[in-house]
Amino acid sequence: MYTQCPECLSVFAVDARTLAQAHGFVMCGHCGAGFDSIATLSDQLPPEPFFELPSHEPGIEPPRVELVVYRPKSASEQAETEAPPAEDVFADLIVTPRFARDVRADKPRRWPWVVACLVLLMGLTTQLAWALRDTLVTDPTTGSLLQQVCNALQCQLPPVRDVAKLRLLARDVQTHPTVPGALLISATVRNDATFTQPWPVVTLRLSDGNGKVIAMRRLNAYEYLDDTEALRRGLQPGASTALVFEVEDPGHQAVAFDLGFE
Repeated sequence: MYTQCPECLSVFAVDARTLAQAHGFVMCGHCGAGFDSIATLSDQLPPEPFFELPSHEPGIEPPRVELVVYRPKSASEQAETEAPPAEDVFADLIVTPRFARDVRADKPRRWPWVVACLVLLMGLTTQLAWALRDTLVTDPTTGSLLQQVCNALQCQLPPVRDVAKLRLLARDVQTHPTVPGALLISATVRNDATFTQPWPVVTLRLSDGNGKVIAMRRLNAYEYLDDTEALRRGLQPGASTALVFEVEDPGHQAVAFDLGFE
C-alpha cells in the first residue's frame, strides 16, 4: 500500500503494521510533517506521471463488513459441541459378540509381503545356483538330481569342463596313407568324470630330438569332429572315444609328439 505526504508530496510504501501503530498517523521521513496516511492510502500507484494521490473523503456512515473469517464460539455453543449425541452414547453400550465379529478385519493383510519375500528368495536362490553351477553339476548327488529334472523339463544342463578328468588311453602317429606330406595322429580318450563334458580343445606339439617344439596345432572340437549330434551331446561320463587328426608333416626333424587337452 502507498500513502502521500500532503506537505512535500513524497510517496511512501506502508504496511498494515505501520498503520496500526498510531491508527494511521505517521511522520514524513522527508520533511518531518505529521499526517493521516489513511487519507491518501492506495493499493496501487496510478500511471506516471502523477502529481497527487487521490484523497479519501471521510464517510458519513462507516462501511459494513460481511465476510466472516473467524468468530470464537460462545460458552453455550462450546458445551453443545463437547456433549456427545444420545445415539452415540447408546452405541458405545452395545457390545458385538466375539463370534459375530469379522476376523479378517482384525488381521492385517500380510500375503503381499509373503509373496514379495518368496519372489526375492527365489531370485536369490537362482543367482546363487548359477554362480555355483559348476560345483552343483559336478557333484554326484546334485548333478544326478539336476540331470533328472532337466530330462523331465526337456532342457540341457550347462556344460562343465574338467580336462583333469580326461584320460588319454592310447596314442599313435604315422605317415598319412593317402595324403602326401601329412601325418595321421590317433588318440583314445576316456571321460572319468561323473558328468558329461564338452569336447575338449586338443593341442598337438611336434618336437625334435632336443625337445624343442618345431610345430604346434590347436584344434577346436568342430575341427576334428564332423558329427553335429555328437558335438551337441558331449562326452558322456565313463565313455571312451577315438579321435583322429590330420596334420602337416614338419619333416624328419620331428621325432616326438605330445597331445594335451584344454
